[in-house]
Amino acid sequence: MVTGATSLSLVRDELFATMEQAEQNLEQFIAERQNGSLLQHAVECLAQIRGTLNLIELVGAELLAQEALQLATDIPTGVGEERDGQLAALGNALYVLRRYLENLETNRQEIPELLLPAINDVRLAAGQPMLPESFFFSARLDLPRPPVSQTTAAVADPAGEVRRLRHLYQAGLLGLVREQPLYPSLKAMGRALAGLDQLLGLGARTRLCWVGAGALESMVDAQMLPRRTRKQLFSRIDRELKQLLANEAYEPPRQLLKELLYLTALADTKGPRASELKAVFGLAPLPFTDHLLEDESQRLSGPGREVMRSLSVAIREELTAVKDQLDLIERGVSQGDALATLHSQLGKLGKTLGMVGLNSAATALQTQTTVVSGWVAKGAVESPAALNTLADALLYVESMVASLEHGQRPGTRAAAVDLNAEPSADSFAVHQLAEARIVVIDEAQGGLALAKRAITAYLESNGDKLHLANVPLSLQAVRGGLWFLDQVRAAELVGACADYIQRQMIESTQMPSEQMLETLADALTGLEYYLEGGAVLRFEGQPHALDVAAESVRALGLEVAA
Repeated sequence: MVTGATSLSLVRDELFATMEQAEQNLEQFIAERQNGSLLQHAVECLAQIRGTLNLIELVGAELLAQEALQLATDIPTGVGEERDGQLAALGNALYVLRRYLENLETNRQEIPELLLPAINDVRLAAGQPMLPESFFFSARLDLPRPPVSQTTAAVADPAGEVRRLRHLYQAGLLGLVREQPLYPSLKAMGRALAGLDQLLGLGARTRLCWVGAGALESMVDAQMLPRRTRKQLFSRIDRELKQLLANEAYEPPRQLLKELLYLTALADTKGPRASELKAVFGLAPLPFTDHLLEDESQRLSGPGREVMRSLSVAIREELTAVKDQLDLIERGVSQGDALATLHSQLGKLGKTLGMVGLNSAATALQTQTTVVSGWVAKGAVESPAALNTLADALLYVESMVASLEHGQRPGTRAAAVDLNAEPSADSFAVHQLAEARIVVIDEAQGGLALAKRAITAYLESNGDKLHLANVPLSLQAVRGGLWFLDQVRAAELVGACADYIQRQMIESTQMPSEQMLETLADALTGLEYYLEGGAVLRFEGQPHALDVAAESVRALGLEVAA
């Protein structure tokens, strides 16, 4: 069974419709708190949402829906202001869940860690303890520390040195809490733990110091953010140090070690202590960084896809007006008034682009606005070449705005280029290429759908070959499009399907068995599903779909590469 981000498109429409119903019922209940049926409908919708997310195995999204469901179930009819915090947490959970699924549909990369803030907001509203940062992270915690030879010279006053190192850690912790100075404080804490590790024997007792020193080194090297949960984590280590120093048989809490190892994996730095921890515990790099998590979390609280698309349409209308005005100027129609209007339009559009975060496009227009201001003062365009430069800038802006229309926001991983980079011919060309790829994928999906409908009609008509007349040619066109997208394996499979239809169905006098036709349909379906992943330019998330198609093609008796 196909699960996760790749299967979201299969349930998308029903899932989003149910979420909208839940949001509407919850909003109405907040206004009409005596109407218990509204709250009950919201609870039923949340249960359906949770079940759907469980079915497609979106772990983080399912957990958020489960927490929201439990909280909503505990809210009685007729509640007063004392439950406003819980109702607000529910509304925020539904909003964040929708935004997360929209981003998942675009980027095809699951990052359940993004949902932890919303999950913890719901849990706090319900009186439950917060989940740790490492909740979705796993690591073997019982792996032994490699033997290390102790080279530190003997200390004249071990007890005094322990007190000094403990005080150094506490002073650094105070700097972390105040965030002044932040990274020097983290370095001091790391030196303190490393010193205690050496002083107390580099053994099982100091495992917490060993792992903690590596995590602190990672935080400094990666310039990680001083989140509240991290301040609490290192404050807890200070309390654990007291027990460690008083008990030679001390064993650190496993959850504490897991949190520290998560920070080390998240940083993915190459410092000596972090490298040792990654080697011992087999910590693989995570598919995100601390700063990326922060950016994406902020984005989840921003406007949704439909808002961004509506914004794109409005900006396009302004852009069209500017282009029409430029056309009038180029033809010499009332140039004086037209230049003043163009100057005003460019200034307004540039401010709009800056407000939505398309900084490079806004900069490009601001530069041209200054140029046009000179034209207004002279009452004429400087030269035809200057008009062409303005036209090029407008084309660049149009390519930037296209990202909003596709549901992306500036800086998303799905964007083909950095939308805040300086405008250049290369970045414009990359955007145009991305547009062309989307068109090719749409045409390829249409070609595969046409082939499946034709095969169905061929089967229902008991082998009427007229239904297949255009199918091989259509599939060969799809094959060519996939070659253009550098999808060689997919192109080969489509070509094999086209050859089978031509030789075994059109040129053959005998109709293939129903089982063979179903196998052919399975191959086309696998290819069609693969293209759904490519619709957002992220084919890499769908290799299993090609494996299904390849197995079906081999079952047809055709040879294809593994």
